[in-house]
Amino acid sequence: MRLSELAVGMILWAVPLAAQDLTVVSWGGAYEAAQRRAVIAPFAEETGRSVTVARYDGTWSALAARGATEGWDVIDMLADQARVACDKGLLLALRPREMFSRAALSDFTPRRPDRCAVPQNAYARVMAYDDRAFPGIKPTGIEDFFDTERFPGPRALQRGPDGILEWALLAEGVPPEQVYGLLSTDRGLRLAFRRLETIRDDILWWSDPSEPAQMLAEGRAVMAAGFNGRFVDVAQSGMPLDIVWDGRIIGIEVWAIAASTDTPDAARAFVAHAARPEAMARLAERIPYGPTRVSAFERIGLHPETGVPMRAHLPNAPQHGGRVLVRDDAWYANTEALRDRRFRAWLARGD
Repeated sequence: MRLSELAVGMILWAVPLAAQDLTVVSWGGAYEAAQRRAVIAPFAEETGRSVTVARYDGTWSALAARGATEGWDVIDMLADQARVACDKGLLLALRPREMFSRAALSDFTPRRPDRCAVPQNAYARVMAYDDRAFPGIKPTGIEDFFDTERFPGPRALQRGPDGILEWALLAEGVPPEQVYGLLSTDRGLRLAFRRLETIRDDILWWSDPSEPAQMLAEGRAVMAAGFNGRFVDVAQSGMPLDIVWDGRIIGIEVWAIAASTDTPDAARAFVAHAARPEAMARLAERIPYGPTRVSAFERIGLHPETGVPMRAHLPNAPQHGGRVLVRDDAWYANTEALRDRRFRAWLARGD
């Protein structure tokens, strides 16, 4: 930690913290387990505070419905959901320049902290498959997710439009840099849903991020769309599961603070702690989500239990190759109602 950053941190910690415990809201599964060890437990040990972890489905609407009544303080959110929640007044203003030094702010990548959110990790939505299902030719590109003749069997897919619309256009040959522009048009949406229609009868829907890897492990699906960290966790346990990095969609997860929190100073202290390079590196060593600070990368070593070098498994590792999309958070925030409406209409046509 740089001296100037340490000085800012000392000012923040000098604020008297109230006696109440903190409630941190996360996603469950291997990801939450890694967070508990890498971020939450060190914060509790350093401050003497007790931290309760709650779970939710990642949506701003869950924050609106449950945040105040359940006493949520700090929330792990997708960047686009935090953008919507911020606009709706559900999140506390963070004042990043008071929480971080100028040098620390310039250390964040690819996005800096804003008025309601502090970037914490980069994840990827990827395709994975059960190696046992394809003893010969293996899937290698995102087009193979839609090719049920060469690669027959059920596909595990999140029950919603996120990610699959981008993949559908990539499978149609649309260059990555044109995907979001095309999805902003009716023609682009119709093209994406037309491609999705080709696998309608082969889809197994999931709603919990831990499900796709489990579906592969249990043999219920031969391919699955999900988050890279969940798949790597299952693969390291011995499951013959392979990840296809082509077409990966890299997104940013952020820390945000509920506007209804009773402990804003303690919540800001937690976010500042979690945004330290060493905290980000500890998390990346336990689950392969890339840190959002440049100085954290050099700190990432081996998985503390398996001894696996973790840098190679990060979603933005250069050796993965293939096509890559960076999730357009503004597009996601601005098209939420439209995407949901079009997706529900598409589902209804198959009932």
